[in-house]
Amino acid sequence: MDLGRPIERAAWPFPNRAEHIGRYVDLVPLGAGHADLLWPEVAAAAESFAYLRYGPFPQIDGFRPFLAEIAARDEQPFWFVSPRTGAGRGWLSLCDISRRDGSIEIGSVWFSPSLQRTRAAREAIFLLMRYAMDDLGYERLVWRCQANNVKSLRAAESLGFTYEGTWRRAVVVDGWQRDLAWFSILREEWPLRRRALSRWLEPANFDQKGQQINTLAHFLDSNQDPE
Repeated sequence: MDLGRPIERAAWPFPNRAEHIGRYVDLVPLGAGHADLLWPEVAAAAESFAYLRYGPFPQIDGFRPFLAEIAARDEQPFWFVSPRTGAGRGWLSLCDISRRDGSIEIGSVWFSPSLQRTRAAREAIFLLMRYAMDDLGYERLVWRCQANNVKSLRAAESLGFTYEGTWRRAVVVDGWQRDLAWFSILREEWPLRRRALSRWLEPANFDQKGQQINTLAHFLDSNQDPE
C-alpha cells in the first residue's frame, strides 16, 4: 500500500517578524507608520490592485486603517519592501502557513509599478523564499494567483516555481468569479532554485545600465548541479 512519502517531523516553526537584509533591498516588519511612505505610490497606481482582494484606495484615510490591520495580523506576517536605491516600495507576506503539513505560501504581494520587474523586487521575494525553506525548513513553498493575472503567472515561472494546476471558479473577487493557478517549490527542488537565484542576483550578472546579462532560466538549466 502506497501511503505517500514518510516524514518524521511533526510541526514546523511559525515565521518571526524579523528584518531580512539583502544586497538591493531590505525587508522590515510592516507597520502602520509605513502608510505615509507608501501612499504616494499607492495613490498613483489604482490599477495595480486589480487582482488583489483589497484596494484601490482613493484617500489616505482609507489606506491607513487597512495597512494597520494587515500589519497586526497574527497569522500572516507582512514585510515592508524598501529598496536600497531607486524608486519603488511595496509589501508582501507569508500566508496560509500549515505548520503540521510543512507548507507555506508567499502571498498578498503588492509592489509599486516602479518596483516591479527590478532586481530589488526579485530579491525581496527571494529573501522570504530563503527564510521559509532554509531557516524554517518547510517542505513546500506555494505561489498562487488568479489565472488571468499574467504578471503573477510570469513571476511564478521566472522564480522557478512549478505549475501544479488551476482551480476553476475558485474565488469571487469584486463580483467576478475567477480561477486560481497554483505553483510550488518542493524541498528537494529548492537547492537548485536557491543557487540559480543567488547567481542571477550577483552584481556581475548586470551591465552598467542595470540590464541582466543572463536570465534566471539560464541558471535554472537542469544540467547545472545544485550546491
